[in-house]
Amino acid sequence: MLYHASLLLRSSYSVLNLFHYITFRAGASLLTALLLSLMCGPWFIRFSARYFSSAVRQYTPENHQQKGQTPIMGGLLIIGVVMATLILWANWCRPVVWIMALVLICFGAIGFFDDWRKVRYRKGISARMKFWLQVSAGMLVIGVWQWFMHPGAAVWFPFFKHVHPDLGWFFVIWALFVIIGTCNAVNLTDGLDGLASTSLIANFMTFSIIAYCAGHVRIANYLAIPFANTAELFVVGAALVGAVLGFLWFNTFPAQIFMGDVGSLALGSALAMMALMVKQELLLVISGGLFVLEALSVIIQVLSFKLRGKRVFKMAPLHHHYEMLGWPEAKITIRFGIISFILCLLVLMTLKVR
Repeated sequence: MLYHASLLLRSSYSVLNLFHYITFRAGASLLTALLLSLMCGPWFIRFSARYFSSAVRQYTPENHQQKGQTPIMGGLLIIGVVMATLILWANWCRPVVWIMALVLICFGAIGFFDDWRKVRYRKGISARMKFWLQVSAGMLVIGVWQWFMHPGAAVWFPFFKHVHPDLGWFFVIWALFVIIGTCNAVNLTDGLDGLASTSLIANFMTFSIIAYCAGHVRIANYLAIPFANTAELFVVGAALVGAVLGFLWFNTFPAQIFMGDVGSLALGSALAMMALMVKQELLLVISGGLFVLEALSVIIQVLSFKLRGKRVFKMAPLHHHYEMLGWPEAKITIRFGIISFILCLLVLMTLKVR
Protein backbone atom coordinates (compact mmCIF):
# COMPACT_ATOMS: atom_id res chain seq x y z
CA MET A 1 0.00 0.00 0.00
CA LEU A 2 2.74 2.46 0.96
CA TYR A 3 4.82 1.47 -2.05
CA HIS A 4 1.95 1.93 -4.50
CA ALA A 5 0.86 5.18 -2.84
CA SER A 6 4.40 6.51 -3.23
CA LEU A 7 4.14 5.98 -6.99
CA LEU A 8 1.36 8.56 -7.10
CA LEU A 9 2.93 11.06 -4.71
CA ARG A 10 6.68 10.90 -5.39
CA SER A 11 6.52 13.76 -7.90
CA SER A 12 5.31 16.02 -5.08
CA TYR A 13 7.34 14.54 -2.22
CA SER A 14 10.84 13.48 -3.25
CA VAL A 15 11.41 11.70 0.07
CA LEU A 16 8.99 9.01 -1.11
CA ASN A 17 11.62 7.87 -3.61
CA LEU A 18 13.08 5.93 -0.67
CA PHE A 19 10.12 3.58 -0.96
CA HIS A 20 11.43 2.39 -4.33
CA TYR A 21 14.67 1.03 -2.91
CA ILE A 22 14.24 -2.64 -2.10
CA THR A 23 16.81 -2.48 0.69
CA PHE A 24 14.86 0.34 2.40
CA ARG A 25 11.56 -1.50 2.10
CA ALA A 26 13.15 -4.73 3.34
CA GLY A 27 14.45 -3.01 6.47
CA ALA A 28 11.11 -1.32 7.03
CA SER A 29 9.35 -4.63 6.44
CA LEU A 30 11.45 -6.42 9.06
CA LEU A 31 10.94 -3.71 11.67
CA THR A 32 7.21 -3.44 10.94
CA ALA A 33 6.69 -7.18 11.29
CA LEU A 34 8.72 -7.25 14.50
CA LEU A 35 6.78 -4.39 16.07
CA LEU A 36 3.41 -5.81 15.01
CA SER A 37 4.33 -9.17 16.54
CA LEU A 38 5.38 -7.58 19.82
CA MET A 39 2.27 -5.39 19.94
CA CYS A 40 -0.27 -8.05 18.98
CA GLY A 41 1.42 -10.95 20.76
CA PRO A 42 0.00 -10.46 24.29
CA TRP A 43 -3.55 -10.05 22.97
CA PHE A 44 -3.20 -13.08 20.70
CA ILE A 45 -1.85 -15.22 23.56
CA ARG A 46 -4.89 -14.36 25.69
CA PHE A 47 -7.17 -15.11 22.75
CA SER A 48 -5.45 -18.43 22.05
CA ALA A 49 -5.50 -19.42 25.73
CA ARG A 50 -9.27 -19.10 25.64
CA TYR A 51 -9.98 -20.87 22.35
CA PHE A 52 -6.86 -22.80 21.28
CA SER A 53 -5.36 -24.43 24.38
CA SER A 54 -3.50 -27.55 23.33
CA ALA A 55 -4.33 -31.10 24.21
CA VAL A 56 -2.02 -33.60 25.94
CA ARG A 57 1.27 -33.77 24.03
CA GLN A 58 1.98 -37.18 22.51
CA TYR A 59 5.33 -38.83 21.72
CA THR A 60 7.27 -36.46 23.97
CA PRO A 61 9.22 -36.84 27.25
CA GLU A 62 7.18 -36.84 30.44
CA ASN A 63 8.27 -33.34 31.42
CA HIS A 64 6.45 -32.01 28.32
CA GLN A 65 3.07 -33.01 29.69
CA GLN A 66 3.05 -29.90 31.88
CA LYS A 67 2.90 -27.89 28.63
CA GLY A 68 -0.48 -29.39 27.79
CA GLN A 69 -2.41 -26.17 28.40
CA THR A 70 -0.01 -23.85 26.56
CA PRO A 71 -1.88 -22.12 23.70
CA ILE A 72 -1.13 -23.29 20.20
CA MET A 73 -1.72 -21.85 16.72
CA GLY A 74 0.86 -19.10 17.19
CA GLY A 75 1.45 -19.54 13.47
CA LEU A 76 -1.76 -17.58 12.89
CA LEU A 77 -0.09 -14.57 14.49
CA ILE A 78 2.98 -14.99 12.27
CA ILE A 79 0.95 -15.35 9.06
CA GLY A 80 -1.29 -12.42 9.94
CA VAL A 81 1.67 -10.17 10.72
CA VAL A 82 3.48 -11.15 7.51
CA MET A 83 0.40 -10.47 5.37
CA ALA A 84 -0.21 -7.08 7.02
CA THR A 85 3.44 -6.15 6.52
CA LEU A 86 3.42 -7.16 2.88
CA ILE A 87 0.28 -5.09 2.26
CA LEU A 88 2.22 -2.08 3.55
CA TRP A 89 5.65 -2.56 2.00
CA ALA A 90 5.59 -5.09 -0.86
CA ASN A 91 5.22 -4.42 -4.56
CA TRP A 92 2.16 -6.50 -5.35
CA CYS A 93 2.80 -6.18 -9.07
CA ARG A 94 5.53 -8.78 -8.63
CA PRO A 95 4.35 -12.42 -8.93
CA VAL A 96 6.74 -13.57 -6.17
CA VAL A 97 4.67 -11.70 -3.58
CA TRP A 98 1.42 -13.39 -4.63
CA ILE A 99 3.09 -16.80 -4.77
CA MET A 100 4.53 -16.48 -1.27
CA ALA A 101 1.19 -15.27 0.08
CA LEU A 102 -0.49 -18.28 -1.57
CA VAL A 103 2.03 -20.67 0.00
CA LEU A 104 1.50 -19.25 3.49
CA ILE A 105 -2.29 -19.34 3.20
CA CYS A 106 -2.58 -22.83 1.65
CA PHE A 107 -0.20 -24.66 3.96
CA GLY A 108 -1.28 -22.56 6.92
CA ALA A 109 -4.86 -23.71 6.26
CA ILE A 110 -3.76 -27.36 6.34
CA GLY A 111 -1.96 -26.79 9.63
CA PHE A 112 -4.92 -24.88 11.07
CA PHE A 113 -7.27 -27.75 10.20
CA ASP A 114 -4.95 -30.22 11.93
CA ASP A 115 -4.47 -28.02 15.01
CA TRP A 116 -8.19 -27.29 15.27
CA ARG A 117 -8.98 -31.01 15.32
CA LYS A 118 -6.39 -31.51 18.04
CA VAL A 119 -8.06 -28.85 20.14
CA ARG A 120 -11.61 -29.92 19.36
CA TYR A 121 -11.29 -33.71 19.20
CA ARG A 122 -7.88 -34.30 20.87
CA LYS A 123 -6.68 -35.92 17.63
CA GLY A 124 -5.39 -34.35 14.43
CA ILE A 125 -6.05 -35.41 10.85
CA SER A 126 -4.54 -38.66 9.61
CA ALA A 127 -1.05 -38.71 8.13
CA ARG A 128 -2.49 -39.83 4.79
CA MET A 129 -5.00 -36.98 4.60
CA LYS A 130 -2.34 -34.45 5.62
CA PHE A 131 0.00 -35.75 2.91
CA TRP A 132 -2.57 -35.52 0.13
CA LEU A 133 -3.64 -32.06 1.26
CA GLN A 134 0.00 -31.01 1.09
CA VAL A 135 0.35 -32.53 -2.38
CA SER A 136 -2.74 -30.64 -3.57
CA ALA A 137 -1.53 -27.34 -2.09
CA GLY A 138 1.93 -27.93 -3.52
CA MET A 139 0.58 -28.62 -7.00
CA LEU A 140 -1.48 -25.43 -6.88
CA VAL A 141 1.49 -23.31 -5.80
CA ILE A 142 3.86 -24.87 -8.34
CA GLY A 143 1.30 -24.42 -11.10
CA VAL A 144 0.85 -20.73 -10.28
CA TRP A 145 4.63 -20.27 -10.08
CA GLN A 146 5.22 -21.94 -13.44
CA TRP A 147 2.39 -20.01 -15.09
CA PHE A 148 3.43 -16.53 -13.99
CA MET A 149 7.22 -16.78 -13.74
CA HIS A 150 8.24 -19.50 -16.24
CA PRO A 151 11.25 -20.53 -14.11
CA GLY A 152 12.16 -23.53 -16.25
CA ALA A 153 12.91 -27.04 -15.03
CA ALA A 154 16.66 -26.84 -14.38
CA VAL A 155 18.21 -27.75 -11.05
CA TRP A 156 21.38 -25.80 -10.24
CA PHE A 157 24.02 -27.66 -8.28
CA PRO A 158 26.05 -25.67 -5.74
CA PHE A 159 29.81 -25.42 -6.29
CA PHE A 160 29.51 -26.33 -9.99
CA LYS A 161 29.09 -23.53 -12.51
CA HIS A 162 27.89 -25.58 -15.47
CA VAL A 163 25.97 -28.39 -13.76
CA HIS A 164 22.28 -27.62 -14.00
CA PRO A 165 20.36 -30.54 -15.59
CA ASP A 166 16.90 -29.95 -16.99
CA LEU A 167 14.40 -32.32 -15.34
CA GLY A 168 11.52 -31.59 -17.70
CA TRP A 169 8.18 -32.70 -16.28
CA PHE A 170 9.97 -34.45 -13.40
CA PHE A 171 10.71 -31.01 -12.01
CA VAL A 172 7.16 -30.86 -10.65
CA ILE A 173 7.79 -34.02 -8.61
CA TRP A 174 11.12 -32.60 -7.47
CA ALA A 175 9.55 -29.30 -6.40
CA LEU A 176 6.79 -31.16 -4.54
CA PHE A 177 9.41 -33.23 -2.74
CA VAL A 178 11.30 -30.09 -1.68
CA ILE A 179 8.17 -28.31 -0.43
CA ILE A 180 6.56 -31.24 1.37
CA GLY A 181 9.87 -32.52 2.74
CA THR A 182 10.83 -29.11 4.12
CA CYS A 183 7.49 -28.27 5.72
CA ASN A 184 7.34 -31.65 7.46
CA ALA A 185 10.97 -31.42 8.58
CA VAL A 186 10.25 -28.03 10.15
CA ASN A 187 7.15 -29.53 11.74
CA LEU A 188 9.25 -32.29 13.33
CA THR A 189 11.79 -29.73 14.56
CA ASP A 190 9.07 -27.70 16.29
CA GLY A 191 9.24 -29.72 19.50
CA LEU A 192 11.10 -27.46 21.92
CA ASP A 193 10.50 -23.87 22.96
CA GLY A 194 12.10 -21.61 20.36
CA LEU A 195 13.89 -24.39 18.46
CA ALA A 196 12.13 -24.13 15.08
CA SER A 197 11.85 -20.34 15.34
CA THR A 198 15.59 -19.84 15.84
CA SER A 199 16.53 -22.04 12.90
CA LEU A 200 13.88 -20.51 10.64
CA ILE A 201 15.16 -16.99 11.31
CA ALA A 202 18.66 -17.99 10.20
CA ASN A 203 17.37 -19.69 7.05
CA PHE A 204 14.97 -16.90 6.06
CA MET A 205 17.79 -14.38 6.45
CA THR A 206 20.06 -16.50 4.26
CA PHE A 207 17.61 -17.01 1.43
CA SER A 208 16.47 -13.39 1.58
CA ILE A 209 20.06 -12.35 0.85
CA ILE A 210 20.33 -14.93 -1.92
CA ALA A 211 17.01 -13.73 -3.39
CA TYR A 212 18.35 -10.18 -3.48
CA CYS A 213 21.52 -11.35 -5.26
CA ALA A 214 19.56 -13.53 -7.70
CA GLY A 215 17.30 -10.57 -8.49
CA HIS A 216 20.07 -8.37 -9.86
CA VAL A 217 21.77 -9.25 -13.13
CA ARG A 218 25.21 -7.91 -12.25
CA ILE A 219 25.39 -9.54 -8.82
CA ALA A 220 24.01 -12.82 -10.18
CA ASN A 221 26.58 -12.83 -12.99
CA TYR A 222 29.39 -12.02 -10.57
CA LEU A 223 28.40 -14.90 -8.27
CA ALA A 224 27.73 -17.21 -11.24
CA ILE A 225 24.23 -17.96 -9.99
CA PRO A 226 21.11 -17.92 -12.18
CA PHE A 227 19.26 -14.62 -12.51
CA ALA A 228 15.80 -15.37 -11.11
CA ASN A 229 14.21 -11.88 -10.96
CA THR A 230 13.47 -12.38 -7.26
CA ALA A 231 14.69 -9.10 -5.75
CA GLU A 232 11.21 -8.39 -4.31
CA LEU A 233 11.52 -11.65 -2.42
CA PHE A 234 14.00 -9.79 -0.21
CA VAL A 235 11.10 -7.75 1.18
CA VAL A 236 8.99 -10.88 1.76
CA GLY A 237 11.86 -12.67 3.48
CA ALA A 238 12.48 -9.66 5.71
CA ALA A 239 8.82 -9.71 6.78
CA LEU A 240 9.15 -13.40 7.64
CA VAL A 241 12.30 -12.77 9.65
CA GLY A 242 10.66 -9.93 11.58
CA ALA A 243 7.46 -11.87 12.27
CA VAL A 244 9.28 -15.00 13.50
CA LEU A 245 11.70 -12.87 15.53
CA GLY A 246 8.76 -11.17 17.25
CA PHE A 247 7.08 -14.53 17.83
CA LEU A 248 10.32 -15.86 19.38
CA TRP A 249 9.95 -13.18 22.07
CA PHE A 250 6.97 -15.15 23.38
CA ASN A 251 8.16 -18.61 22.30
CA THR A 252 11.44 -18.73 24.23
CA PHE A 253 11.66 -21.10 27.21
CA PRO A 254 9.27 -21.30 28.97
CA ALA A 255 7.03 -20.70 25.96
CA GLN A 256 3.87 -18.66 26.36
CA ILE A 257 2.55 -19.94 23.03
CA PHE A 258 3.44 -22.63 20.49
CA MET A 259 3.74 -22.24 16.75
CA GLY A 260 1.56 -25.26 16.01
CA ASP A 261 1.20 -27.00 12.66
CA VAL A 262 -0.38 -23.86 11.23
CA GLY A 263 2.96 -22.13 11.70
CA SER A 264 5.46 -24.91 11.02
CA LEU A 265 3.79 -26.10 7.80
CA ALA A 266 3.28 -22.56 6.49
CA LEU A 267 6.81 -21.38 7.31
CA GLY A 268 8.48 -24.59 6.17
CA SER A 269 6.75 -24.47 2.79
CA ALA A 270 7.53 -20.73 2.48
CA LEU A 271 11.23 -21.44 3.08
CA ALA A 272 11.18 -24.21 0.47
CA MET A 273 9.43 -21.95 -2.02
CA MET A 274 12.04 -19.24 -1.52
CA ALA A 275 14.80 -21.76 -2.21
CA LEU A 276 13.01 -23.03 -5.33
CA MET A 277 12.36 -19.56 -6.72
CA VAL A 278 16.02 -18.54 -6.43
CA LYS A 279 17.02 -21.90 -7.99
CA GLN A 280 19.17 -22.82 -4.99
CA GLU A 281 17.05 -25.50 -3.35
CA LEU A 282 20.06 -27.81 -2.93
CA LEU A 283 21.68 -25.22 -0.65
CA LEU A 284 18.71 -25.77 1.65
CA VAL A 285 20.19 -29.16 2.54
CA ILE A 286 23.17 -27.31 4.03
CA SER A 287 21.56 -24.24 5.59
CA GLY A 288 18.63 -26.32 6.81
CA GLY A 289 20.89 -29.11 8.01
CA LEU A 290 19.19 -29.12 11.41
CA PHE A 291 15.81 -29.78 9.78
CA VAL A 292 17.39 -32.57 7.71
CA LEU A 293 18.91 -34.21 10.77
CA GLU A 294 15.63 -34.02 12.69
CA ALA A 295 13.76 -35.68 9.83
CA LEU A 296 16.45 -38.32 9.29
CA SER A 297 16.44 -39.20 12.99
CA VAL A 298 12.73 -40.06 12.76
CA ILE A 299 13.20 -42.09 9.56
CA ILE A 300 16.18 -44.00 11.03
CA GLN A 301 14.32 -44.65 14.28
CA VAL A 302 11.25 -46.03 12.52
CA LEU A 303 13.21 -48.20 10.07
CA SER A 304 15.50 -49.54 12.79
CA PHE A 305 12.59 -50.51 15.02
CA LYS A 306 10.69 -52.19 12.17
CA LEU A 307 13.70 -54.07 10.76
CA ARG A 308 15.75 -54.78 13.88
CA GLY A 309 13.29 -54.32 16.72
CA LYS A 310 15.73 -51.86 18.29
CA ARG A 311 15.88 -48.10 18.60
CA VAL A 312 18.90 -46.07 17.54
CA PHE A 313 17.91 -43.00 19.57
CA LYS A 314 16.42 -42.86 23.04
CA MET A 315 13.57 -40.88 21.47
CA ALA A 316 13.01 -39.24 18.10
CA PRO A 317 13.16 -36.54 16.75
CA LEU A 318 16.79 -35.84 17.61
CA HIS A 319 16.13 -33.02 20.12
CA HIS A 320 14.18 -35.43 22.33
CA HIS A 321 17.15 -37.82 22.29
CA TYR A 322 19.30 -35.15 23.91
CA GLU A 323 16.52 -34.38 26.38
CA MET A 324 16.54 -38.03 27.43
CA LEU A 325 20.31 -37.75 27.90
CA GLY A 326 19.66 -35.04 30.48
CA TRP A 327 20.34 -31.89 28.48
CA PRO A 328 18.20 -28.92 29.62
CA GLU A 329 15.67 -27.79 27.02
CA ALA A 330 17.09 -24.25 26.79
CA LYS A 331 20.61 -25.60 26.21
CA ILE A 332 19.45 -27.80 23.33
CA THR A 333 17.63 -24.88 21.72
CA ILE A 334 20.61 -22.52 21.97
CA ARG A 335 23.14 -25.08 20.75
CA PHE A 336 20.98 -26.23 17.84
CA GLY A 337 20.35 -22.58 16.98
CA ILE A 338 24.11 -21.89 16.92
CA ILE A 339 24.57 -24.84 14.57
CA SER A 340 21.88 -23.45 12.24
CA PHE A 341 23.51 -20.01 12.13
CA ILE A 342 26.91 -21.58 11.38
CA LEU A 343 25.44 -23.66 8.54
CA CYS A 344 23.69 -20.61 7.08
CA LEU A 345 26.89 -18.59 7.29
CA LEU A 346 28.74 -21.37 5.46
CA VAL A 347 26.16 -21.25 2.67
CA LEU A 348 26.68 -17.51 2.23
CA MET A 349 30.46 -17.86 2.41
CA THR A 350 30.52 -20.55 -0.28
CA LEU A 351 28.02 -18.85 -2.58
CA LYS A 352 30.83 -17.62 -4.84
CA VAL A 353 32.45 -21.06 -5.04
CA ARG A 354 31.51 -22.30 -8.50
